[in-house]
Amino acid sequence: MCVEKKNIQCYLGATIRNFRIKKGWSMEKTAFESDMEYIQISRIELGKINTTVYQVYKLAKALEIEMTELFAGINEEIEKRRTIK
Repeated sequence: MCVEKKNIQCYLGATIRNFRIKKGWSMEKTAFESDMEYIQISRIELGKINTTVYQVYKLAKALEIEMTELFAGINEEIEKRRTIK
């Protein structure tokens, strides 16, 4: 019944990527608008790192969305993965 950290990282990264793509932004544009490094955006989107709340805040602000939108649906996704295992 353990939730793997990697699942949450991947979910958050995919959600950020989806919002970025909806906005029509490249990773470079997102990095510029959020005052972050391009490589950091890439690592977050790929779920390779457990990013900070502050970086999530900066991304949400740059994408002009609420932070809560980045986590919408995460509980359902975690439950779905639990039942698959």
